[in-house]
Amino acid sequence: MFKNYPVTRENLRLKASGIFHKYSVPRWMLFIHDISSVFATFLVAYLLRFNLIIHDISWNEVFVHGFITMAVYTISMIGYRSYSGLIRHTTLTDVTLVFAATSTATLVLLGLMIIEDAFGISALYRIPMSIVLIHYFLLTVYLFVMRLSVKLLFRFATSSIKINVRKVLIYGAGEMGFVVKRVLMSDPRGDFYVAGFIDDSRMLQGKKINGIQVFGPEILSSPFITRHNIKTLILAIRNFPPVRKSDVIRIAIDNNLEILETPAIEKWLHGQLELKQLQKVKLEDLLGREPIRLDMELLRKGLSKRTILVTGAAGSIGSEIVRQLSRFSVQKIILVDQAETPSFHLENELKKSFSHVKFRIHLADITNASKMERIFQQYRPEIVFHAAAYKHVPLMEDNPHEAFRVNVGGTRILVELSVKYGVRKFVMISSDKSVNPTNIMGASKRLCEMIIQTKSMMNGISTQFVITRFGNVLGSNGSVIPLFKKQIEEGGPVTVTHPEITRYFMTIPEACQLVLEAGFIGKGGEIFVFDMGKPVKIEDLARNMIRLSGLEPDKDIKIEYTGLRPGEKLYEEILSSNEEMSSTLHEKIKIAKVEKNDYRKEVLKAIVALRDIYDLSEREIVELFEELVPEYKISKEQSNGHFLKNISVREKSRIASEEIS
Repeated sequence: MFKNYPVTRENLRLKASGIFHKYSVPRWMLFIHDISSVFATFLVAYLLRFNLIIHDISWNEVFVHGFITMAVYTISMIGYRSYSGLIRHTTLTDVTLVFAATSTATLVLLGLMIIEDAFGISALYRIPMSIVLIHYFLLTVYLFVMRLSVKLLFRFATSSIKINVRKVLIYGAGEMGFVVKRVLMSDPRGDFYVAGFIDDSRMLQGKKINGIQVFGPEILSSPFITRHNIKTLILAIRNFPPVRKSDVIRIAIDNNLEILETPAIEKWLHGQLELKQLQKVKLEDLLGREPIRLDMELLRKGLSKRTILVTGAAGSIGSEIVRQLSRFSVQKIILVDQAETPSFHLENELKKSFSHVKFRIHLADITNASKMERIFQQYRPEIVFHAAAYKHVPLMEDNPHEAFRVNVGGTRILVELSVKYGVRKFVMISSDKSVNPTNIMGASKRLCEMIIQTKSMMNGISTQFVITRFGNVLGSNGSVIPLFKKQIEEGGPVTVTHPEITRYFMTIPEACQLVLEAGFIGKGGEIFVFDMGKPVKIEDLARNMIRLSGLEPDKDIKIEYTGLRPGEKLYEEILSSNEEMSSTLHEKIKIAKVEKNDYRKEVLKAIVALRDIYDLSEREIVELFEELVPEYKISKEQSNGHFLKNISVREKSRIASEEIS
């Protein structure tokens, strides 16, 4: 059989490695082995006690005493689960469990003998005490040696690294890192080799844990990674500080490492981490943003027993607002959205994850005044979160009528209904594109802000109107992230409009948390601006996404520049030139100080236009936005007269008396 394979150390190693990777002993088999060992070592203990003189031994007693011993040890081993660990990865914990199981069983047997002698109950287990002690010593030593031998043999078998084995560094030499190491080493395919731990603790650096060296973070450098052919970095730290985590991920990306991390412990399958659960880090981890600390008492007080209406509830922002609200003791949540399928999926999610919350979903268009009034009349909401809007810049450039009808017209309807039905708080989700807008979408959002600001200045209005303004959110529907992901999956190219284009980003949960708190900080009429951190170059975002996918930009996936789209800015702004910023009690929420302007004339003109909006051409709609929004400017080529100047004074007066007063 082995004639073509000389018996060498390496051949033995390969043979042993093949056996380990092919076979794995199940726990029940180890349990049977341990129990069998109890009986076998008991027989040896008897023989040793009687100096191997067989005829001096009563074999009937031996078997009776042996089965009693087996029964006691069985109960003890089941209690301590001393058989539950993988032999090839025996740890101090496993050895301790074996010691505890054998010691407990021995103490029980000795106690049984003492009780029998003291009270003369029976002679069922009356044997020399020396046999019990010899057996304890033999069994414990055997179970220790057996487990350690298998572990050493496994280490010997796997110490020679094959070319196709992926070398891994584990960031975190604590308990989590050790768990990850065990999972990798137990992989039956033998695809991973742990080349070392990395830890920020100087006390651990330079030491060995289970035979593996602990390094400092400085080894995440090109020379070390290249020299040792490292392919993967696994983050195995609980509560990794976001800024530090971001730094580590960036260094790993720069060195073309695959980056994985462990899921939260509560997501482990049956309380055990499995190899397939190691997941790629998320793009938002690169932002390095500290978790938001909310004023929970303020929110509890403000949301308790309230009926809340959320528009655009099935969208990325609206649905997350609903999830955040569901964590508080609200009375009822009314979800309004015109998208059927996303509403269906959201309903199923809420029933599963937030079954305690009362909610009602209405398929409705916010521009349908009659339908929206029936909803307000039926539920009498106390708080409204207005997230419904058309938001895609290029589409709105091509469809200015819809931007005006939905964004402006829908907001106006909701504002009027909120006043009519006594809504306590109205929170509108705006956009940084409303600042010095260069596109129709931004101009429409700015006009919405003007409508709300004007309404909040009117006498006799009890509703508190609050505006929240922030930039792009990672992973929102139709955002650049899903687009890049799809392009990468298809093999590229990844399209970027301009190499210098930048955007502010924050995560969806982060944005929605700030929306909730800003809503209750506000007293009415404020525009709240969120701290978005540093702007991110879209090109850098694309390159990082490619690298996080395990590919190399410009080599595996090409990046193409397509040119700025109509109405698109190179740089987004969060404040206009005439706005200043003031702080609030929350470090991430600022107030944009704007002049208290009465935009009643502009609102009036918008209402006039909404009546017959489809009688206007696209050019006239663009000019309408320019006339209504002072900050919005269109090119000379687009301009061709002013529609609003031709509206009769009588018509303006009639509508003013009906709608504005």
